[in-house]
Amino acid sequence: MTLFTLFALFFAVFLLWRRARAAIAIASIAIFWLLAAGWLAAPLLEWAQPSIRQAAEPDFAPRTALIVLGTGTEHSSDGTLVPKPDAFPRMAKAAALYAECKRREPTCRVIVSGGNPQRHETSEADNYAPYLLRLHVENTDLLLENTSRNTYENARNAASMLRGERYDSLMLVTSAYQMPRALLDFERFGFAPQPVVSNARHARLGVLPRFSNLVNAEIALHELIGIAQFHVYRAIGWF
Repeated sequence: MTLFTLFALFFAVFLLWRRARAAIAIASIAIFWLLAAGWLAAPLLEWAQPSIRQAAEPDFAPRTALIVLGTGTEHSSDGTLVPKPDAFPRMAKAAALYAECKRREPTCRVIVSGGNPQRHETSEADNYAPYLLRLHVENTDLLLENTSRNTYENARNAASMLRGERYDSLMLVTSAYQMPRALLDFERFGFAPQPVVSNARHARLGVLPRFSNLVNAEIALHELIGIAQFHVYRAIGWF
């Protein structure tokens, strides 16, 4: 959506500013080629995915909660609604932490936060639940938050669930590009979970344009704009 908006702006300027149409067209083509070939997508990803300091060993406690953020759903080739690709490393990381936690501590919970902003058949949390159960997360330890529509609501709604119980240790599991904004949002609601990065995205540099680079650029821009929006909203008292 961000790249589409950028393209629409270039197109509008192209139509309105007749004398500079050639320059606008060349600039537009150059920018979108640099994004698709990875030369602009790579620094955007690097900016959106700063190094997050993580503990060498997870800091488990007698009552531990692992918070997994949703990243959307999509339909497979046979029409089945499945998690988007970045959800799988998040669930795998959470399941591995859960298994280790269960070996050490008496109480371990996995909170999956994700509603249905795409208006699919089910929410992200409900869609991810069977996968986590297959990864040996016990049903009684799996808590679903299925109404949030964005990262801010992930934090707000998960915070409400956390306040209802007493947890000694909190861990936030999500992708590298979402982690900075997610930590800001959780801090807004009085929580400072340990960051656990499940995966990161990387651009592929070259001459030929790649759709994956445009996807990565879109994700990076979305997160960077979201961080800027957070600070603006907080400055004016909306957050």
